[in-house]
Amino acid sequence: MRIGLAVPQYGFSLPGGEIRAADAIGWSQRAEELGFDSVWLSDHFFYSFARYGAPDEPIAALEPETTLAAIAATTSRVRLGILVECAAFRHPALVAKAAATTDQLSAGRVEVGLGAGWFEQEFEAFGFPFGTVGERFDALEDALAITSGLFGGDSPLSHDGRVWSLHDGKLTPPPVQHPIPIWVGGKGGPRLLRAAARSGAGWNIVWRVAPDDYAGALDGVHAACDTTGRDPETFGLSIGLYGTVGRTEEDARAALDRARAAFPGDAMRDETWESWRADTLSGSIEQVRERADAFAALGVTDLVVSPWALPFTVAEPEQVDLFAEALLGR
Repeated sequence: MRIGLAVPQYGFSLPGGEIRAADAIGWSQRAEELGFDSVWLSDHFFYSFARYGAPDEPIAALEPETTLAAIAATTSRVRLGILVECAAFRHPALVAKAAATTDQLSAGRVEVGLGAGWFEQEFEAFGFPFGTVGERFDALEDALAITSGLFGGDSPLSHDGRVWSLHDGKLTPPPVQHPIPIWVGGKGGPRLLRAAARSGAGWNIVWRVAPDDYAGALDGVHAACDTTGRDPETFGLSIGLYGTVGRTEEDARAALDRARAAFPGDAMRDETWESWRADTLSGSIEQVRERADAFAALGVTDLVVSPWALPFTVAEPEQVDLFAEALLGR
């Protein structure tokens, strides 16, 4: 099982309350030094915790494609990706073209993630129609067909879609990888899993998942593979998890207390150690290893750590070191 790190990307991602491209680059380099297999960004124009009762002022965000290119040029080993790019924000030909160029910059280390999008406020603020869930899935299915076709084919590609279309498109120059892997991100459900089975390297879900619940969701994965004729042995499984870790369980619990106190709004007001432990990667080093092993036993191929109670956040650098020790230093 490969272990990845969600690197700082937002105004809340570091203790100082500001974010620079150099921060994402620096933490990607640190992840590489520690032995992580991959580093990941996400895709938002801005972030907000207003839904949890926090102020509604937009929170700064780094643009992921350009930031990923900078990380590609300043690292040498870790694989690089975005969990996940919103299919409605960019024509998929542009996504494929950017990925192909970054794949060259990185000597073949890029992985693409695509999802339908969920944050209505940013759609409205930047002039994208939010539409219905079905319409956003239309965009995702078109994006998957176009990107996978461009990555996997040597001939010009045409696709007449509901949202995105392409006529005799071809990636020149091509990426190093043939094809670049594509992760399909979302909570699951038959339509998403079928799309992933048809066009993706696998399925990604974040940020709170219990092993028992995940085991139940795998029935849907197997059904999607069966429906689309996909060999499930070729279908990757990626999970991103929040977590707090410590030398002892008490240390990890204390870290949760600090994370809960710092969380914007009141979303964690009723969180207990037991509820947090149930569906995150949290506990002592031994408990974190046990939870990771439980997911590996279910067939998970990629585990991405977000070492706090916020996405793409490094609030305490020691947490990253401890997760590296727990998951990489066996």
